[in-house]
This record gives sequence, structure tokens and C-alpha cells, in this order.
Amino acid sequence: MDTFTTIDFELATSDYTSVCAVGVVNVVGGEISNEFYSLVRPPQNKYMWQTTRVHGIKPKDTAGAPTFRDLYPMLEPLLLGQFMVAHNESFDRAVLQRTMKLYGLDYTLLKLPETWACTSNIYREKGFVKTKLSICCDLMRIPLEHHDALSDARASALLYLKKDYIPAELLR
Repeated sequence: MDTFTTIDFELATSDYTSVCAVGVVNVVGGEISNEFYSLVRPPQNKYMWQTTRVHGIKPKDTAGAPTFRDLYPMLEPLLLGQFMVAHNESFDRAVLQRTMKLYGLDYTLLKLPETWACTSNIYREKGFVKTKLSICCDLMRIPLEHHDALSDARASALLYLKKDYIPAELLR
């Protein structure tokens, strides 16, 4: 499959509906065709210091950002009917589902697969012992600004594209 979409979210709190950034990368015919990034104002623009420490996004950064509901008309055409890939698929899929539900948006209308391709699982199955995004990217020589939603989504796309071209010395 060389046509797919990757997505990555950053959260403001431990709540899966507290999206504060989203990155989406569309791949067509094995080439990145489109990239989308936006900060997102989470509910009440509330943050935990622990999440800010991870991604560096603060309430002042998202005070004027669109809510997920405001942003959704731009996201919908990027996601509609796509084969989806994420590094931590269960997390990113759950964030999308729960955030859409919070804002009264119908996830089923996106016509996405029940589960998505998961680059973490793919690389584990290929023989990687540790499959954190930063580790996989380092081993596969993929540039990464970890916990930047667009960089993480782009890295997931490149990992997926390279999954059949892992150098033998990286495998068990």
C-alpha cells in the first residue's frame, strides 16, 4: 500500500479529548503529497505541566487557535476514506474518535478502517526490540523533531514507506 494517510496528535492533558496539536500527512503513490499542521485550542485551554514538558506547547500558544470543531472542516477531506497509518495506532485512533464524539461529530462518516496500520507493531514484527518512534527513526535514519505533531506524522509515513527496506544489520 503506497497511498495512505498518517496522523499524530499532541495532548494538553492526559484526557484523550485535549488535543492541542495535530499533524496529517497524505501519501499518494509512495510520495508525500500533502502535509497539514495546526495548533488546536483544547477544552478550557487547560494544560498539565507534564504534557507541556513533553511537547513544549503552552496555553498562550493555543489561546487563539481553532478548536477541534473549528478545524474539522479542514481535516475531514484529508481523512475521508483513507487507509490510515499511525505509529501508536490505538492511541491516535482513540484520540480522533473521542475528540470527534466530544464535539458531536460522527466518526463513522469518515469511513475509516476499524483498525489502522501501526508502524510500532510493524517494526516490532520485523525484529526491532524497541519501537519508540524516536528509536525507529534513529535506526532508519529518518529526521524527527519528536513530539511535533507534523514531524511525528511525517516520520510515521516514512517508516511505513521503508518497512520493506530495513537493513539486515538492524534485524535480529
